[in-house]
Amino acid sequence: MQVVKEAMDEYFATDIMKDQVVTVDSSATAMDAAKKMTQENIGCVVVMEGDGPVGILTERDFVRKIVANKMSLSTPVKDIMSAPLISIDPDSTIWELAELMKIKKIHKVPVIRENKLIGIVTTADITRLCSIGSDSGIRQICQQILSRLHQS
Repeated sequence: MQVVKEAMDEYFATDIMKDQVVTVDSSATAMDAAKKMTQENIGCVVVMEGDGPVGILTERDFVRKIVANKMSLSTPVKDIMSAPLISIDPDSTIWELAELMKIKKIHKVPVIRENKLIGIVTTADITRLCSIGSDSGIRQICQQILSRLHQS
């Protein structure tokens, strides 16, 4: 396990994050957010107030909050978003990222520097890392990461 941790400590959130993050204002409605997620073919939006990220709205939030509770699609995003926002520093390692995802039981983590949203990392990004090249060491690292995420 130590070898895997050491190898994962060589990769950082910035190495695998997407820097184009789709956002919505906290005053937007659930319908506005759903339309944006559909148009962009994504599973979440980061919720902003002014220039600062304050929460995240995921497909899971729609199921557990809107559908399960029969809430209106005109409900403001701020009433259904997951908050406080769980985020990670861009200089955090993939190991630290995987630990955060495991402990918090989340699959999408915004990357924040000085309260500015600079990217987002998902479990799909970690999986994509596994398919880069034919290096079996990378695959072993990714298998460890994914197994740690599924253990929670």
